[in-house]
Amino acid sequence: MTSYSFQNTQFNFTKYLRDPEVHPKPENLPDERMQIYVDLIYNNIEGFLSGAFPVLRSIIPDEKWHKLTRDFIRAHQAQTPYFLEISQEFLTYLFQTDHQLIDEFPFMRALAHYEWVELALDVSRDELPPETSMPDSIENHQISLSPLAVLLSYPWPVHQLSVSFIPKSSNTTTYLLVYRNRHYQIQFMELSATSSRLLQLCRDNPQLTIRDQLILLKKEIDNSAFSLIQNQVNTFFQHLHSLGLVFF
Repeated sequence: MTSYSFQNTQFNFTKYLRDPEVHPKPENLPDERMQIYVDLIYNNIEGFLSGAFPVLRSIIPDEKWHKLTRDFIRAHQAQTPYFLEISQEFLTYLFQTDHQLIDEFPFMRALAHYEWVELALDVSRDELPPETSMPDSIENHQISLSPLAVLLSYPWPVHQLSVSFIPKSSNTTTYLLVYRNRHYQIQFMELSATSSRLLQLCRDNPQLTIRDQLILLKKEIDNSAFSLIQNQVNTFFQHLHSLGLVFF
């Protein structure tokens, strides 16, 4: 009986912490002490989300942001006990819920994912390989992409969103290469659809030479787009190599 009573108290305690406006406070626990726990849980989680998603936080008005955070605490069943993975849990929550804010800010999921990638790269334990020299002719060489570089595409210009730029619609796809450099700085590069696809092929087929990658690319795109990337391929990879994003 004692064990059941304790478990029941624990259950009611956590329900109250998740949603104190709906669930009753457990009996025999002082109001002031319970409020300390409620504030501690909320402020820690809200503070971490604000730090992990600063642009999203700046765009959403205060009252709506706090309602969103409260709903995340109330409704989401986290799959990890680690506090540092709250940002990933919040991202999962956004993709699993049909929260009304997503109608008001239709870019919310894309922006949150972009900011989460930046955070994931920032805390990643991966390290860059040793620097390699740039060959005179690259087409007969294989190439590998930095383990700290992520290719992304979104139906919104997520890298431009801010309080002063909140689009209601978007009819273009944004292609980005987000990466961590040797100075542990998170940077991004906007790509064309063609250059992004070429890097995807290089990432997915590291055993092939650049010449072979171009042959694959030529099968997918029109001749004018292919001619453009073919003429610029040396300059393109030289630039990526100088930034420590590709290795020969």
